Amino acid sequence: MPPAVRLGVNYTPSEGWFHHWLDFDPDSVRADLDSIAALGLDHIRVFPLWPYFQPNRSVIRPRAVEQLVALADAAAERGLDVNVDGLQGHLSSFDFLPAWTRTWHRRNLFTDPQVVEGEAAYLRTLAAALADRPNFIGMTIGNEVNQFAAGPHPDPDRVSAADAEQWLVRLLAACAEGAPGGLHLHASYDAAWYQDDQPFTPAHSACLGDVTAVHSWVFDGTAQRHGRTAVQTEQHAAYLVELSKAWAEDPHRPVWLQEVGAPAPLIPAEHAAAFAEATVTAVLDCPDLWGITWWCSHDVSRSLADFPELEYGLGLLTNDRKPKDIAHVLAAAEPAAARPRGTALVVPADPALRSHNAPGGPVFDAWFRLAADGARPTTVLDTRAADRDHLTARGITEVVTPEQVLPTPQGGTRS
Repeated sequence: MPPAVRLGVNYTPSEGWFHHWLDFDPDSVRADLDSIAALGLDHIRVFPLWPYFQPNRSVIRPRAVEQLVALADAAAERGLDVNVDGLQGHLSSFDFLPAWTRTWHRRNLFTDPQVVEGEAAYLRTLAAALADRPNFIGMTIGNEVNQFAAGPHPDPDRVSAADAEQWLVRLLAACAEGAPGGLHLHASYDAAWYQDDQPFTPAHSACLGDVTAVHSWVFDGTAQRHGRTAVQTEQHAAYLVELSKAWAEDPHRPVWLQEVGAPAPLIPAEHAAAFAEATVTAVLDCPDLWGITWWCSHDVSRSLADFPELEYGLGLLTNDRKPKDIAHVLAAAEPAAARPRGTALVVPADPALRSHNAPGGPVFDAWFRLAADGARPTTVLDTRAADRDHLTARGITEVVTPEQVLPTPQGGTRS
């Protein structure tokens, strides 16, 4: 039997947001975790803020690490497993980078040898501190670290794809050194799948680390183009899960929908529960799914300034820990083993053609044409489309190209 699909939430503290690490209050954390556990969820993803934990390259604050362990232990008391993101990095439109990497000390986050060894020491320290905790899932290198490597970031640390791979391999090894046997991974935002010049590639996501992470946000042009109830919007997360499988060398590599949420005003608050139900239902129909981790647990307090408006209301629970309708949707989800998806859409292997996969691209449009017609599509690289062993291992019985699916200017579809 395949392992059960995990259902959890990204933990956003109800008091102080992630700045709570500066004034860590165990009682407040416990109350937050009580409200999460009451929903019947089984795990949380936790975000130590990198500059608070490692303010100097040679200083990893013991007290901060102790507080992280205390949070994990409080989660264990409530039946919650914990994944820890290390390099924060980037959260909710704000960058959190330590001073020893910026301005007068500006060094590339991905290629400077001293910076990389500092990052490795930090990740190894966090992993080792939690390695003996039975509820510790493992480390994620950081949250959407690929956004620092290219535009549209206003001040990127540019690297090549080879540099990005070397960095990922080194830091994943550091996580494993700290916690051997843990589930260690890295997480990119969807530019890895959609942006032609993004140095973090689909192959990096689908082949490095123990599980593939995808982050699905419909404000990437999907909901703007198609509206809140379109199949493109309600199945965007399922699309990214299935798109990721084209690059995986293991035909049954697990995929973790590590972030997905209902962003207003594209998904108005009164429609968030319906969007969540449609999204979760579609994703649970994807085979080899490790889990779904909703963004996020608690709303951001209105006392905190300068967040984008959508960030304030993304929680399953209000700022005073009351569950919303959307919380009950996730709590009621019933995972079941999904059948293989037999129809595979051909995807270009060349990472310089990733825009084909993005909203408005031919792969995106063809996949959703198939989905709208009732198919359960997946994807396959053009370099593997004739590999019978690969197709059989994945349960694929039909391979189609975007040109065969999309309508011609004269109407109908190409043959």
